[in-house]
Amino acid sequence: MKKLFLYSVLIILALSMIIPFLMMFLISLTGNENIFTDYKNINLSFCAYKNVFASIPVARYFLNSIIVALATTIGQVIIASLAGYGFARLNFRGKEVLFFIIVLTMMVPSQVNIVPLFHLMSRLGWINTYQALIVPGLFGGFGVFMMRQYFLGFEKDLENAAKLDGCGVFQTFFRVALPCALPAVITLGIFTFVTTWNSFMWPLIVTNTESMRTLSVGLTIFKGSFREITMWGELMACSCICSIPVITVFILGKKYLINNPMDGAVKG
Repeated sequence: MKKLFLYSVLIILALSMIIPFLMMFLISLTGNENIFTDYKNINLSFCAYKNVFASIPVARYFLNSIIVALATTIGQVIIASLAGYGFARLNFRGKEVLFFIIVLTMMVPSQVNIVPLFHLMSRLGWINTYQALIVPGLFGGFGVFMMRQYFLGFEKDLENAAKLDGCGVFQTFFRVALPCALPAVITLGIFTFVTTWNSFMWPLIVTNTESMRTLSVGLTIFKGSFREITMWGELMACSCICSIPVITVFILGKKYLINNPMDGAVKG
């Protein structure tokens, strides 16, 4: 009985998340004149998607978002993993103070940094470039904190065995520690990708041409172009386009999230 209740709750929660996506997709295939009518008489078509691609350079927005999200994710995962391993396994002067400062950065709202960051990007001549969209997101206090906590539980015996085999610090990190930390790396990667993909305020501020706009900014401006009537079909089509990469990344990374963290330690 307890298991039946648990499964019932899980099914209800799953449906509460799946049904809005199904409705979003259904509306994107529906003409604006039929959205609020009887769904039995609706003829589904991809006209809304054609209108969106004809109205704005969606492909360019999509490419920009993919480049920014992937570059930021890869960069932050590498930096956070190296820093986290250093704070967890190495001893150096001022380690605790430096880590405390990094943790403090997590307490500062991102909006507080917008003005000084914009001024810095302007002085560097990076406004309306990929550098301005990518570089500020390469470092994150949360990522360093997360990887440090994970590496604190790293088996000391594996590290000692690597040293006996003649591995240095970087060899131990890349050959032993990093494969063992794959679940944490994938989790951080998914979190970073989703956060970067959905970022709106920073790309809006540092881009001023259509060729550099990300998908979230471009589609928001497209939505703002609606005047007398809201084009619900086109709006839902935009939402579906925005959702595809995030859903894909989660599906691809899900199998790594449930693996045994020590699986990587026994691979040749």
